Amino acid sequence: MTDPQIALIQLGLFIVFVFLGFPIAFTLMAMGIGFGYFAYFDAGRMWRAFDRLDDTAGTWTQITTWVEGLFNNRIFDLFVNQTYTVMSNEVLTAVPLFLFMGYVVERANIVDRLFSTLNIASKNIPGSMGVAALITCALFATATGIVGAVVTLMGLLALPAMLRARYDPAFASGIICAGGTLGILIPPSIMLIVYAAATNVSIVRLYAGALLPGLTLVGLYLVYVVGRSILQPSVAPRPTEDEIPDVPFGRLLWMIVTSFLPLAVLIAAVLGSILFGLATPTEAASVGALGGLALALIYRALSWQRLRESVYLTVRTTAMVCWLFVGSYTFSAVFSYLGGEQVIGQFVEGLNLTPVQFLILAQLIIFLLGWPLEWSEIIIIFVPIFLPLLAHFEIDPLFFGILVALNLQTSFLTPPMAMSAYYLKGIAPPEVRLTQIFRGVMPFLVCVLISMVLMYVFPQIVYLLPELVYG
Repeated sequence: MTDPQIALIQLGLFIVFVFLGFPIAFTLMAMGIGFGYFAYFDAGRMWRAFDRLDDTAGTWTQITTWVEGLFNNRIFDLFVNQTYTVMSNEVLTAVPLFLFMGYVVERANIVDRLFSTLNIASKNIPGSMGVAALITCALFATATGIVGAVVTLMGLLALPAMLRARYDPAFASGIICAGGTLGILIPPSIMLIVYAAATNVSIVRLYAGALLPGLTLVGLYLVYVVGRSILQPSVAPRPTEDEIPDVPFGRLLWMIVTSFLPLAVLIAAVLGSILFGLATPTEAASVGALGGLALALIYRALSWQRLRESVYLTVRTTAMVCWLFVGSYTFSAVFSYLGGEQVIGQFVEGLNLTPVQFLILAQLIIFLLGWPLEWSEIIIIFVPIFLPLLAHFEIDPLFFGILVALNLQTSFLTPPMAMSAYYLKGIAPPEVRLTQIFRGVMPFLVCVLISMVLMYVFPQIVYLLPELVYG
């Protein structure tokens, strides 16, 4: 059996273990070390010291020397080096800081104020409560980048309010699920940081490139919500005076200043400092984390318990991302050494695809992978397999990364493995059925596909800001 065949067996076994439910980070490390031990096996190097022992060496000396030789395999050197490389990666330093900012903002009671204010401000717009929920989701997702947190919190806050306002359960559920996934696309996205670390693409240019596609997707969502509310008023009845009373303009302005403006200023300061080169992503993330603490303090929501929860969740999520990187780097290094990437590259190149056909094929594979896998596992494990092929098809890794970020929106929304739907079902009232949630997210999937088509047809949606700001 040749080395490339063994590499393909390695990839196949990994997929089998994933479907069996094994922890992915530890599966990657175990398989990387296991197959790497075979790939780097060198008996002469490993037991050189054992061969030099003379006849007078005792049994214990022979055993310990043999055991030392057993672990004198280069795979262990590779594993240590990969671990050090990940832990010293400057790009990944921004991850815990952005996560901490998000978890603090989540616990600062900002979102309920924001939703209430936007609900009153948009009361004359068709589907006003849905519009308010969607804009709140977009802003909150931008501040946190954590899909489960946004969907869960908005499900507790906005879904009961919409149901009380006689909204169609499927329509209301779809709004929250779709809005909650925007955090992996709109900067400062944790997913884009992980993609930049995995591909060596500039995180600053990625953020600039993702901004317009993210706003385009939000715009498509809003058009659908308002359009359907006009064409089918029964799914989103207009609020009555009892549900949303009239508020004097001066008081409404003060509500906007105290709820919308602080969070908007925090997000604009973090993004602006990154995009205009005033600070590195890590420096901006540290300012964002401090700003999140300041907001929580201003809103009198900063307690020891909430701070401890935020730190714990930040450490847990960061550790998961880092160990995924360690496992992925080890796994992919062994896979490449055995010739697996070369086999896949030759196979794809032999299909004689056009760049657009390759992009469609790659996005279809990523879409299918989104059913059993989290976005972090797709970005860290499978996206690097496509990267060597981008140069062959003359595709910019930046453009590919934004497409992947858009595509991963669908992985959270597509039944039967739509994680956003399951997050929402876990906290929704019992009368909201899972099938209703699935039905509600389908139109938003169409919006995501339309946005991807727009990017294929008009790539300047991605390139306009990077070229304008950085040349």
